[in-house]
Order: sequence, then structure tokens, then C-alpha cells
Amino acid sequence: MTIEVQGAGRLLQVGTATEIGRRYPANFDVLHTAELQRRPGLCAVVADGMGAGEGSRTAGRTAVDIFTTAVQEHRGPFAPPPLFAAVADAQRQVRAAGKSLRELTGCTLTALVADATGAWVTQIGDSRVYRLRGGLLELLTIDHTEAWLGAVHGWFPADSPQAEAARYQLHRFIGHPGLPEPDVLSVTMFPGDVYCLCTDGIAEQVPYQRMEATLSSGAPPDVMASALVAASLEAGGRDNATAVVVKVF
Repeated sequence: MTIEVQGAGRLLQVGTATEIGRRYPANFDVLHTAELQRRPGLCAVVADGMGAGEGSRTAGRTAVDIFTTAVQEHRGPFAPPPLFAAVADAQRQVRAAGKSLRELTGCTLTALVADATGAWVTQIGDSRVYRLRGGLLELLTIDHTEAWLGAVHGWFPADSPQAEAARYQLHRFIGHPGLPEPDVLSVTMFPGDVYCLCTDGIAEQVPYQRMEATLSSGAPPDVMASALVAASLEAGGRDNATAVVVKVF
């Protein structure tokens, strides 16, 4: 898919890939990429369901559908308020679904929305957004997990058994009873940038150096996304793995 963002003077090329992996009976990741309907632009979203039941499947699908519908129906420039509102609506409806299902019903949600006025990242949970610029691969988001807090504050080594267990303790997610807000940040797209949205099946299995080499390869976005998913399988395929790669021209 190729999308031109008028006004910002940018051409975006988008590639995607997703893989069930070797652990779960189905793929509980949800992937969505589409052109904006009301004006030139892009809406890219990944969600990762929590667990392997109907609550996981329902949360991911519901959250992505609600968020993308809100984005597509929004009139005027994007800014934090409509993105916060879209996540708040997803929170309410996923919570309602959870009460009906009577099981864990939750998911992460990470999105990149771009139009002629700029680009915005919205993130809640532990799916991530990376950016390659000038040869440097940076992580633009943080994980809303006990593992992240522990690593940052030195509670335990990042590669310790304690950190591994803490990966599954999310402080913020869609479906949380406290209805927490996402992180929303503005990003400026420069020619040559490469953005990667991915679930933790990529982030926790593909080493930084492998991701950096893949995103700096100059390959088409769909080839890079597929390479990241393949690398997750090589690392063991312990989780569903999903990647969206966006090249900026």
C-alpha cells in the first residue's frame, strides 16, 4: 500500500506481516492498515490480546474496530483529545464485553495516524513503535509493564527470571478496570525514516541488532515486515508476532 500525505510532502510506503507462532492455537494479534477516508493519510494499528481465549480475541478486535472507526470519522486536524477519546471508548466497550464473557478480556493497542497536519503515535500496553533515523534505531514508546519499571529502576536485571515473569504484569491495557489512558505523542516524519509497529512477539524475540539491520536494509516494507516475523520464528515462535513497517520518502 502506498499513501501520500498532502501538505506534509511525504510519501508513505507500508508493509505488514503476522504469524501465529508455535505456542498458541490461534493468532490473537489484530492488524489494521488503511488510508484515511476523508483525506489523504494513514491509520496503522496493532493490538495484542491477553491470553488465548475468547476474551483475548474479542478485546483485540473490538479495540481496533472502535479506534479505527473513530479515526476515520474524525473531522479536522488530529491532536491528543480525539485519540484519547477513541481509546476511552474502546476501554468502555471492552470492559462491557468482559462482563458478558466473564473471563479476562484485554489487549494492548499501538497506532500510528498520519495526515497532512502531522503524525501521532497512540500506545497502551507493551506493543511498541520503533523509528530508524540516520542509522539509529530508537524505541519511541515504553512498555506499561512491571518488567519495564523493574529494568529502568534496577529492581532486577533485564534478563533475569524476575523480569521474565514481570513481562506479563501490565499496568495499563485496554480492558483494565481503572480505564487508564494511553500515551500519545507527536512525531515529525522525515524522508528516510522507517517506522515499525510491532507486538511483543517481535519485540521480545528479535534482538535489537537484528531489527536494526532489517529496518536499515533498504528492502520494501513488506519484505522487512516478513523478515521480522521470520526472525521471531527462528527465535522460537513463543508468541503471535505482528509487524507494520512504514517507510517515509
